[in-house]
Amino acid sequence: MKKAYTFDDVLLVPKKSYVTTRKDVDTSTKLSRNIKLNIPIVAANMDTVCEHKMAIVCAQQGGIGIIHRFMSVPDQVKEVNKVKRSEMIRIDTPYCLTPSHTLLVAKKLMDEKGISGILVTDNGDNLVGILTNRDIVFEENVDMKISELMSTDLITADPSISIEEAKVMLQKNRIEKLPLVDSNKKLKGLITSKDIIKSKILPDSSKDAKGRLLVGAAIGVRGDFIQRAEALINADVDALVIDIAHGHSILTLETIKEIRKNFGDIELIAGNVATSDGTLELIEAGCDSIKVGVGSGSICITRLVAGSGVPQLTAIMDCAKVAKEHNIPLISDGGIRTSGDIAKAIAAGASTVMIGGLLAGTEESPGVPILRHGQRYKVVRGMASLGATIGRESREKKGSFDELDFGSVVPEGVEAMVPYRGTAAEVIFQLVGGLRSGMSYCGAKNLEEMQNNAEFVQITTAGWKESTSHDVELI
Repeated sequence: MKKAYTFDDVLLVPKKSYVTTRKDVDTSTKLSRNIKLNIPIVAANMDTVCEHKMAIVCAQQGGIGIIHRFMSVPDQVKEVNKVKRSEMIRIDTPYCLTPSHTLLVAKKLMDEKGISGILVTDNGDNLVGILTNRDIVFEENVDMKISELMSTDLITADPSISIEEAKVMLQKNRIEKLPLVDSNKKLKGLITSKDIIKSKILPDSSKDAKGRLLVGAAIGVRGDFIQRAEALINADVDALVIDIAHGHSILTLETIKEIRKNFGDIELIAGNVATSDGTLELIEAGCDSIKVGVGSGSICITRLVAGSGVPQLTAIMDCAKVAKEHNIPLISDGGIRTSGDIAKAIAAGASTVMIGGLLAGTEESPGVPILRHGQRYKVVRGMASLGATIGRESREKKGSFDELDFGSVVPEGVEAMVPYRGTAAEVIFQLVGGLRSGMSYCGAKNLEEMQNNAEFVQITTAGWKESTSHDVELI
C-alpha cells in the first residue's frame, strides 16, 4: 500500500532564481491540446460558480470558464452566446430589426442582449439606419416605429477594412459603431469602439480567431447529451467538458466515442480521474485534456460516502506521468484553497487548475449575497449534493422525479456558504500573483521550467503549523 499526499503535506523547495520581478514570469499554458490560455485558471462547471458573468471575467483575465449543464439546452446556449458576443471587435452577425418594428421591440432586444444600439435593415438585408440609446433616451411612446426614430445619415466601411483603419474612422467621425456594408449596401458586419477599447485594457484576454472570448460548456453522459453537444457546437463553444464524477467508466468512454463520431475534432475534455490507468484510457478514447480529482473539492464528500479517492497531489503526479507521454494537458480539479496550492498543482504536473469554492463567493457567481450575523455570504453546493442531484434527476427524467424518489438519492456533496469575496477579477489577480511568486521561488520563468525545477519535501504537522501565521494575534 503506497502513501499518497495532498497539498498541505508538502512544500516546494526554494531554488536559485534569476527572476528579478514577478512580472517577468510567463503564466501561459494549455487548457487542452489546441487551446492556449494566458493564466492557468478555469472556473468550475458548477451551478453556483460559472455562468456567463463568471466566464466573461475569467476569459478577460486570461483564463476560461466552463458553463455548467444544470439548465435547459436553450438556456445553456444563451449563456455561451452571451460570452461569445460580449467582446467581438468584428461582429459578423450584429443584432438587427426592420424599420416597421416598434420602439417597444427595440428596447426589449437592447435590454435582453445588453447592447446600446441596433442596426436597421430592410427585408433584403440592406442597411437603412441605426437606432442607439441617444435616439430613444427621452422617448416614452413605445408604439412608435423605429423608422421615425432611427438615424439614417450613416458612416459605413467596406468589410475588408482593417482594425487600425476602423479605429481612425471611429475617431475621426466621433462615432461608436461602424457598420460594414458591401457595394450593394448589404450589411456584412459591425465594428464597435467599445470592443476595441476592451482589447487594449485587457490585452491578455483569452480569445478565439475571431477575437471573441473563449468559453467551454459541460455536457453529461445520459439523456440529451448529443443534442446538447450539437447545440453548443453550433453556438461556437470552444470546448466541451464531459461532466461525470467518476470519469474512468464505460459511460464516459462511450460518450467520448459518440461525440467523436458525431462531431469530429471539437476540443473534448473529460474526467474526473485519479489514476494513470484512467488517464490513459481517456486519452486513447480521444480526449484533448483530462480533469484530475476525485473527492478533493471543498464541498465534495465522496471520500466519506464512498470511501474512494486519491489525495490530490499524488493523483496529479500519477496522471501526469501518462499525460506527458501523450502531450495531453491535465486540469487539476478540486482542493485549491490558496495560491500556494495552485503553485503545487502546477509543479506536480497540471497545466491548469479548476476552481470552485474560491470563485463561488464572488460578485459574478450565480445567486445573490445573503446576510448572516452581519457578514455577507453566497451559497455554494457540490454537483452531487442532494439539491443538485434532485434537480438533475428531475430534468433527465422530464419531471417524473418526485418526493417518493428522495430516498434513492445518496448525496456525495454538500451545500454550504462561503464568505463574499468581492469581484472575481480581484480574486484571480491575487491567485495569479501568488503563483508568480511560487514560480520565482522555483527559479522558473514559465510553467514548463517550474515543473522541471520543482522539488517537493514532505512536512509534518508541526511544519504545517510553522507555515501559517503563529504566536501572534491577528488584526
